[in-house]
Amino acid sequence: MSLNLDRASMAFTFKGGMLPMTVMELASADPERIREQLSGKLSQSPAFFQNTPVVLAVEKLDEPHLALERICAACRAHKLLPVAVRGGPDPVKQSAWALGLGWFPPSDGVRARPLESVAPAEGEAEEAEKAISVASGGRIYRGTVRSGQQVTAPEGDLVVIGSVNAGAEVLAAGSVHVYGALRGRALAGIHGDTHSGIFCRELRGELLSVAGNYKRLEDIDPQLLGSAVQVALRDAQLEIMPL
Repeated sequence: MSLNLDRASMAFTFKGGMLPMTVMELASADPERIREQLSGKLSQSPAFFQNTPVVLAVEKLDEPHLALERICAACRAHKLLPVAVRGGPDPVKQSAWALGLGWFPPSDGVRARPLESVAPAEGEAEEAEKAISVASGGRIYRGTVRSGQQVTAPEGDLVVIGSVNAGAEVLAAGSVHVYGALRGRALAGIHGDTHSGIFCRELRGELLSVAGNYKRLEDIDPQLLGSAVQVALRDAQLEIMPL
């Protein structure tokens, strides 16, 4: 049987991608402790608990596979959707697969390399859409990131010399710098770098995230909207400060 199919007859294609994902780093395998903390978080940020996919990081636990099913049940009871497990020995991998979850190898804990400071040259914001790699592993994007478009820097920082439209998404292993209006979604520290941040000249963001910690537009102080700000992680909470 021939496996040569034309594009019109194909039911699907596989594509690589980098989707924003919240990592739930577990320090305890006690489902009741997890349930109690989730209840407190739900009262603080109810918008976050709306069928949000999460990866359960179990590197810090002993024999997490014994409680994995109950941990998943506690998450689902609070409208979080476990989609995968990160770390753990072979029994964890087998338990994850048995529960219909994916499995990722443990994080290496290496912080992404920072991008050297970049100042925009005159007229760069008006250039056509272009993206170039930066030697440090970061990325500079020149132009507007349009609705439905996603720009990523899988290593280091992402610098957008332009604006990010509503419905667009920018992601970086390090920090995100936007030299224009940020109206879409910005996710920094997508591999868990808690030292990363978000910097923009005009804040209108639909969603801000640093190392998996989120704030939505409705959670942002209205007095900060339209201002130049920096977003950083302080005591596991996002802090938005004027520049």
